[in-house]
Amino acid sequence: MAESNIKFSDLVRVFVYGTLKPGEANYKKYCAGKVVDFKRAFVQGKLFALPMGYPAMTLGDSQVHGYLLSFSNPRILNELDVLENYQPNRQPPENLYNRQIIEVYEPQSLSLGWAWVYLMTLDQVDQLGGFLQPDGWWSGCGLTAKYSYHL
Repeated sequence: MAESNIKFSDLVRVFVYGTLKPGEANYKKYCAGKVVDFKRAFVQGKLFALPMGYPAMTLGDSQVHGYLLSFSNPRILNELDVLENYQPNRQPPENLYNRQIIEVYEPQSLSLGWAWVYLMTLDQVDQLGGFLQPDGWWSGCGLTAKYSYHL
């Protein structure tokens, strides 16, 4: 029973910037009822809208805005990996997104610590026809950064 070693105080933290944000298309299926805490946040990177109707983030020096979600069940990463077409045993170019740890900040620029994020390579973004979102905010349902802050 390997799970007996899991400490209940250890939360899995994931920074989300697209369809997994509260109010967006995949939040209800993957996150509702599983999130124990969420905070408006940003990370350093570049955000792109893809023609398929979801975004991609790459490493970069701009701000990407979204939410820091905290989950009590570590198995959430398995579910999110499937959604994001990420398999840790594949070479990075074979994945649609790659999961890695990134520092997350609250809106006032204070560090919230580290969390998982799903990133795409710039080559993949280019191949998929992504276009830069200069304000670092993406919404598939029309929520603006100002409105969504109060979700």
